[in-house]
Amino acid sequence: MPFSATDTAHMQRALELAKATLGLASPNPQVGCVLAHDNVLVGEGAHRYDLRDHAEVVALKQAGEQARGATAYVTLEPCSHFGRTGPCANALIEAGVARVIAATLDPNPLVAGQGMSRIANAGIIAEDGLLQTEARVMNDAYARHILTGMPLVTLKSALSVDGRLAPLPVQRAANAPFWLTGTAAREEVHRFRHANDAILTGVGTVLADDPILSDRSNLQRRRRLMRVVLDTQCRMPLNSRLVESANDDLLIFCAPTAAFDRQRALRARGVRVEPMPLLTPEERASSTTPASPQRAQGRKPELDLRAILKRLGEMDMLSVLLEAGPGLNASLLNAGLVDKVVLFFAEVELGAGSIPFADDANNPFALIEQLQNIDRCDFVHDATGGARGMDACVRGTLHDPWAENFTLTPLPVA
Repeated sequence: MPFSATDTAHMQRALELAKATLGLASPNPQVGCVLAHDNVLVGEGAHRYDLRDHAEVVALKQAGEQARGATAYVTLEPCSHFGRTGPCANALIEAGVARVIAATLDPNPLVAGQGMSRIANAGIIAEDGLLQTEARVMNDAYARHILTGMPLVTLKSALSVDGRLAPLPVQRAANAPFWLTGTAAREEVHRFRHANDAILTGVGTVLADDPILSDRSNLQRRRRLMRVVLDTQCRMPLNSRLVESANDDLLIFCAPTAAFDRQRALRARGVRVEPMPLLTPEERASSTTPASPQRAQGRKPELDLRAILKRLGEMDMLSVLLEAGPGLNASLLNAGLVDKVVLFFAEVELGAGSIPFADDANNPFALIEQLQNIDRCDFVHDATGGARGMDACVRGTLHDPWAENFTLTPLPVA
């Protein structure tokens, strides 16, 4: 049966509840639930990881006996397995709801349709697909992680209008950030940082800019943003802002051959240091794009990026924001490990002699042509001296995280 305007309104409210848990639900998905009798709302809730209860249970506790005969609107299919809590499908059945509408089925192989099948087998109307697109976008990182064991990777760069990252080091202040975009765009970047579990960069960016890579959105989060640096030979300066601010939130991946005294010195300052496998240029080229074998010539072994992302996934990092230089940008793009792209363009031209976004095969304008679900927005740029301009933001998707091995295994409906 088609969904009514009332159904849509209640699901929109459930999505609002889920959205408010950004930074508070990971490594679990963001989920909201509304219980209602027609237009009368009797219970609502959302999942916060530290409070344990899933959204459905929060709403059921609020509704009490009024849950009987109600419709449950849930942004993600109720779970059907035991984890930190019992199955939410069972809780809804026991509460006596008359109907359950899920925005989307759960990609988790332990659920994947079984929650809704269990509800239907109990004689309860079970439907899904209402505002599915909105619900899935909210949990793209969860889908990527549950299906592949790896986090969703979003590449973020601030660029000049001609697609360059920054002037050459000799043309700007040493060991200091170079700002292309204005305050409004940079505030948006911090909201992106808040939406991710980790931020990833290379040691080259650290040596050039001495960034701190923190979440300064002033929004609540349940665990610190993990700052991750790829540093093959452990060249991270001990007096860098990253090291000096380390508080169980700085992780360096290095080569097994990196100097042990450097590793010890970093660990002594509270930095987590983990050696990771190296790939030869030939091994790296064989796992990337067809044109990349030529790039292997004259290159040294590099850290295994897929192994690093797998390791972050093991640490329950569902999402990673890549803020890096041209080398790491190109490596992750060539390996097919970037899922989403966010590009900010300032109204300034840097010229061909400046630092590129990546290699020629991955110039930002060609990358934009590959994006799906493109969204564009502008931010006012207040420049020094009162001049005003605009910073443009273009974002889109390279890979649908729900498409990879998402198969349904529903129970038969009696």
